[in-house]
Amino acid sequence: MKKQLSSILKYAFFFGLGLFLVWWSLRQIPANKWDEFIKTLLEAKYWLMIPVFVILSLSHIIRALRWRILMEPLGYKPSIPNTFFAVMIGYLANLAIPRLGEVLKCTLLAKYEKVPAEKLVGTIVAERAIDVLSLGIVFIITLLTQTDLIASYGIELFNQLFENKAGQFSMQKISIVLGAIVVIIIVLKVWSKKYGHLPFVMSAKKIIGGIWEGIASIRYLQQKGLFITYSVAIWLLYIGGTWVGLSATVGTAGLGFSAALAALAFGSIGMIVTPGGIGAYAFFIAKIVEKLGVPFEIGFANGTLQWFAQFIIVLIVGSVCLLVLPIYNKNKNSHESN
Repeated sequence: MKKQLSSILKYAFFFGLGLFLVWWSLRQIPANKWDEFIKTLLEAKYWLMIPVFVILSLSHIIRALRWRILMEPLGYKPSIPNTFFAVMIGYLANLAIPRLGEVLKCTLLAKYEKVPAEKLVGTIVAERAIDVLSLGIVFIITLLTQTDLIASYGIELFNQLFENKAGQFSMQKISIVLGAIVVIIIVLKVWSKKYGHLPFVMSAKKIIGGIWEGIASIRYLQQKGLFITYSVAIWLLYIGGTWVGLSATVGTAGLGFSAALAALAFGSIGMIVTPGGIGAYAFFIAKIVEKLGVPFEIGFANGTLQWFAQFIIVLIVGSVCLLVLPIYNKNKNSHESN
């Protein structure tokens, strides 16, 4: 009961954070620019959502293929359709309750492919670890290729945190932040040594250890080259989908591949920060393209449109997979029995 309450409270907090970012972002749009924001959405090239739909759906198919490779060392090779159905239904479940999808897709494969659900947990950890590593690589590439852009955004965030109302650096704010960092480091060290038996500390260590084990587990894969190829393909498709998405609105249409790379890097952070990226995804994209000379209201309109496109893709494809899954397996079992 306590665990369920904790999960509900965490979801409510991050969902509330997403709604706050939506409200905060809309407040950043000047009153005389609201017409521009609405006009951008009304005049968007919505037909471009079709190639985005295809690109992102393909990335989900490749993700399912990659997941199958992670199962091979365990001695299991589920069918491609069932693996894809499980992935998409998992995404669909995550729209309602974050992380529910990770559990659900394991139980679905356990039911229809006779793969023990407990053995799939390690593959989920490994997959998430690779995603974290891949996002880190995307950030490094973005930083190396667009140092000025990242530095400019970093300076702006730094100023917002540490400047007072007069536009001068506040030593009080800096001291508070530095003090907080020192306290956090000390607390973490003390907890790790003295309170290592506590559930919270054990969970934190387990998460960190799981990420490392997930990355290290690649050396046991039978198809390492194909696994890496799939991982690269997934993120290239993400970048391609973001680039096509930027082309959908006036003002962002002229931005190139490098802008899509930066938008994806920071937009991905938004997807992590709030459930489904609500509020945060569009906000980060708007702030990045603003550094490229695009007004915030246009960038936020484009980010909102791209977020909505991803939401619709998961909703439609996930719902179809939910309906088709039992039908496919019923027909599959009848053919096998014959």
